[in-house]
Amino acid sequence: MTGSPTVGISGTASDVLLAEVTRGDFVESEHRGAVAVAFADGRSWTAGDARQPVWTRSAIKPLQVLPFVESGAAARLGIDDEELALCCASHDGTPLHTDTARRLLARGGLAPERLGCGPHVPFDKRTAFELARAGRRPERIHNNCSGKHAGFLLFAQSLGQPLDRYLDPGGDAQRQVRAAVAEMAGLEIGAVDVATDGCGAPTLRMPLSSLARAFCRLMNPSGLGPVREAACQRIRTAIRNAPVHLAGEGRLGTLLAISAPGRVVAKNGAEGVYAVGGLVRRGAFGIAIKVRDGAERG
Repeated sequence: MTGSPTVGISGTASDVLLAEVTRGDFVESEHRGAVAVAFADGRSWTAGDARQPVWTRSAIKPLQVLPFVESGAAARLGIDDEELALCCASHDGTPLHTDTARRLLARGGLAPERLGCGPHVPFDKRTAFELARAGRRPERIHNNCSGKHAGFLLFAQSLGQPLDRYLDPGGDAQRQVRAAVAEMAGLEIGAVDVATDGCGAPTLRMPLSSLARAFCRLMNPSGLGPVREAACQRIRTAIRNAPVHLAGEGRLGTLLAISAPGRVVAKNGAEGVYAVGGLVRRGAFGIAIKVRDGAERG
């Protein structure tokens, strides 16, 4: 396990130009990286080296919630669409999001202090301003990953795992999460590296092409068994019915979910990672993007 990131010079010779930033008639900056597209019929398309492993960061949150749903724990607790969408979210920290996170934790009789993610200023500027004006400091519940952590806590609780170890990558809950994500990506669990994400939870490393395959399977899990198929459908339904809980007003993931209800799941990750699963007439597809310099320009 590794903790804080190491900054250095990196990249591959096969990175391709993904975007240019211009000023006047001239290019001021360039962003290079790779793109992978996977189709349900087995076809694929890549630009750049899509075989190079990348840290998926928060892009895999819709996949990390699979064991919580598949085990039946989410259903037994009565988790609703808003709460399940928040488990998949990198949210803005608005009252809508924090109220849902509290409600989610309450399903297991848990307090926000149980969350293993640290506090940070809400992404939503209005909410951040209102907190400051009231003289209040951000709390753990405002962390954009609080929904994911709440889901992890409830899943660990359902397994009888000590809650102070719910983020332990060697614990039962996180081993099941890692196994489910690996299966969706078409990888052996040992081929998926683990490190600590910025929120304190485990994040996973895999080839960009595998991340695209995982999101394609999220949209079309045919052949993965009835339990996995039902869980994928449940997650897609939650995001369709509660798109603002996935990110926030005006955020790309929310806008895409609203524009094509039930047919798009889009999730950002830190350091320039983005993953999209979609359904069109010809079938399902998954897209994964890595901007090598980690930029997240809007």
